[in-house]
Amino acid sequence: MAFLIAAVVFVGTLCTLDLVLTLGVIKRLREHSEQLSGASGPGGRFDTLDPAVGEEVGEFATATVDGERLTHGMLAADTLVAFFAPGCRPCREKLPAFVDHARALPGGRAQVVAAVVGDPAESAAFVAELSPVARVVVEEGPDAPLSAAFRARSYPTLLRVSPDADGTVRVTANRMTLDRPVTAAR
Repeated sequence: MAFLIAAVVFVGTLCTLDLVLTLGVIKRLREHSEQLSGASGPGGRFDTLDPAVGEEVGEFATATVDGERLTHGMLAADTLVAFFAPGCRPCREKLPAFVDHARALPGGRAQVVAAVVGDPAESAAFVAELSPVARVVVEEGPDAPLSAAFRARSYPTLLRVSPDADGTVRVTANRMTLDRPVTAAR
């Protein structure tokens, strides 16, 4: 009988300890959920490192791989701007869809700017794919003129920009989906 009482006390103690630990875990999960909900953006989505919609694009002056001068003032309405890095697996995966999307744009190559950020030798494959559909700039790091002007901190970054009524170039879209067909404005 003493053995049975000891076993019941042991199981009861074990269950009480399990309950206390479970309540602690639940409390911790609630704290984490609150922290995560504070970090999420509109619609419960996490904010990215991408520039925000409405954010002003900084001044820049650079040259494309074709030697063409490219400045802040040369960005037309509804320009697609992309930042890729050669060592980035998601960049390699998204590149073919981006090229197809850019090829279908009504304004053609003049409406697309692509920056390849990384070692110029490693960037050659990206440049070869992007050159027919975009004005391509190769930059060695995030502090280079184009990357700094757009504050591009993650790759791939896909944006739409347009000058506003005052001529200030602003980000108009920062979460682009490349699977939707492109249609010309009517």
